[in-house]
Amino acid sequence: MSPVFPMLTVLSMFYYMCLRRRARTATRGEMNSRRAIESNTRALPINVEIVQYAKEVLDFSSHYGSENSMSYTMWNLAGIPNVYPSSGDFTQTAVFRTYGTWWDRCPSARLPFKRTPPTFCSQDYVELAFEEPVYPTAVHILETYHPGAVVRILACSANPYSQNPPAEVRWEILWSEAPTKVNGPQARQFTPCIKQINFPTNLIRLEVNSSLLDYYTELDAVVLHGVKERPVLSLKTSMIDMNDIDEDEDEEKYGCGMDTLNKQFSIVTLREWPTNGYFDKLPYELIQLILSHLTVPDLCRLAQTCKLLYQHCCDPLQYIHLSLQPYWARINDTSLEYLQSRCTLIQWLNLSWTGNRGAISVSGFSRFLKVCGSELVRLELSCGHFLNETCLEVITEMCPNLQELNLSSCDKIPPQAFNHIAKVGSLKRLILYRTKVEVGTSIFNLCNK
Repeated sequence: MSPVFPMLTVLSMFYYMCLRRRARTATRGEMNSRRAIESNTRALPINVEIVQYAKEVLDFSSHYGSENSMSYTMWNLAGIPNVYPSSGDFTQTAVFRTYGTWWDRCPSARLPFKRTPPTFCSQDYVELAFEEPVYPTAVHILETYHPGAVVRILACSANPYSQNPPAEVRWEILWSEAPTKVNGPQARQFTPCIKQINFPTNLIRLEVNSSLLDYYTELDAVVLHGVKERPVLSLKTSMIDMNDIDEDEDEEKYGCGMDTLNKQFSIVTLREWPTNGYFDKLPYELIQLILSHLTVPDLCRLAQTCKLLYQHCCDPLQYIHLSLQPYWARINDTSLEYLQSRCTLIQWLNLSWTGNRGAISVSGFSRFLKVCGSELVRLELSCGHFLNETCLEVITEMCPNLQELNLSSCDKIPPQAFNHIAKVGSLKRLILYRTKVEVGTSIFNLCNK
């Protein structure tokens, strides 16, 4: 037998393998959705793109409609579009509670927290579950009235339909940008360029900021495009996945890695230096004033430079007002434990949006308040779904000076639990939007005082 035939066989197999590899690594522009590449009438397997609408609305911070209605509620984001591509004000859309700046300028507006990072501008959110976990390739948001409010799109590693909860819930930002004002209220399909992530997801979170809008933004549906297998880079580039290389950097930049902030909170070993340079010549109060302009992660990083700055960064006076809402994806029991020694004098505390999906436990929250609750005057707990009757009882016992309490959208608290709040005699402001409080609750006796 001639040696030519085995050589042809080897070349044919090599050509076939190249075609398979090219099919797997082709970009989305090179492939048509749900269409196979054909060679000599033989279909080669490829990674088919899946297109799916939101199956269910899991959680949200607010909506314009009432809980017992479908008009202007977040439930309208589930399923196929009801209105799009039409434009205008329709009751079948999802509408958040407010728009513009009038909410913040009214006499009853709450004062903002300091140290809020400039990159965090989210005012509301909604979380959507999809049928199949995929590696996202595109997210389409169908906006039907006054678009431009969406500022962040995030993906979660947890499968809301899985029977086994994951050991760690990871959030990754797919896209983020400052709020914009779109010229005209007409409908549009918003499709930002999203980041490639290294885990499949069927849980997408939208965060919005409506401060630049002249009227309510209205959303009709969300479409998730993705593939079942993790995409790889084109053959024209390196086969190393750059997401793996930049993972730590991205977590620090976007603030969604659960362990990153905890490592910064924890105590580190500092090298011994003979002097602290010119910092030894500065008054203690001046250094404190300079550090008061830093965000919480920056304080944690600076604490790792020298013992003098460590002392300043851990001074409880730096944590009189503390907002952990911008870091909601990274806050857990360990974070609160690390912060206990620094928050003994805290007066304002914002834990809104934190602790969900088991990140903060009732015991962890209780331990923190037992150490840090005596001086609390203002406590923000919006959308804290870990809260139960025990938590309200601890707040009543450990926060005798509390004047402002925000429990908006804490819809997991049973009605009878609100009786504990009536024992807080110093309370001046209480927000119970989207809670299960009932008219007969003794908390309404506060109105007669």
